[in-house]
Amino acid sequence: MVDWSTLDTVFLDMDGTLLDLHFDNHFWLEHLPRRYAEHFDLHPTEARDYLIPMIMAERGSLNWYCTDYWSERLALDITGLKAEVGDRIGYRPHVTDFLAALRQAGLRSVIVTNCHPDPLALKLQRTGLDQHVDGIVSSHELGKPKEDPVFWQDLASRSPYRHQSTLMVDDSFPVLESARAAGIDQCLAILAPDSQQPAKDHHPDIPGIHHFDEVLPALRSHTAVPSTP
Repeated sequence: MVDWSTLDTVFLDMDGTLLDLHFDNHFWLEHLPRRYAEHFDLHPTEARDYLIPMIMAERGSLNWYCTDYWSERLALDITGLKAEVGDRIGYRPHVTDFLAALRQAGLRSVIVTNCHPDPLALKLQRTGLDQHVDGIVSSHELGKPKEDPVFWQDLASRSPYRHQSTLMVDDSFPVLESARAAGIDQCLAILAPDSQQPAKDHHPDIPGIHHFDEVLPALRSHTAVPSTP
């Protein structure tokens, strides 16, 4: 499933890969429509029917992930509203064990996320996730989402990597397809990103796991390949 012997770098998505996507899904599908309805004196169903198509129309773009964009467009403090349900932020199963095993194996771990810096700060405050990895890059720093194949070229300027010795782990098939198109040698899909939702079907060309315990034994038996200068 993963050839650990060829790797020196592991790029990791955050939401749905390391953290439970339930927080984000609950916020956008339940909490935001409810608070929008309260703010603008609408029925909750009316607010949801108005908001969801608007949000989905931006899917795959940087706006889809941009807190500033939605705060301005909806005239609400999106980061503040997210903090209201911050108790739902949490790790997916076996994540801290997996990150510890990466370090033990001598592999560099970098979170590569589409999350906007404001909610990213909230999630790091709640979880301490940044203490378990070697770096974090938000796509907002590069001005394009991970779905854009050019993103991966720009990423190399922020976090240099070799395509042939890098693994990308993500719950988004479009992102993984983008990474593969950009030349990243190995990709791994997370099939159960939301603890409250059924798992996704396997991708025909990209290996997938439900939780990290499925790859932990092989990782723990691995000795990292030294990086070339």
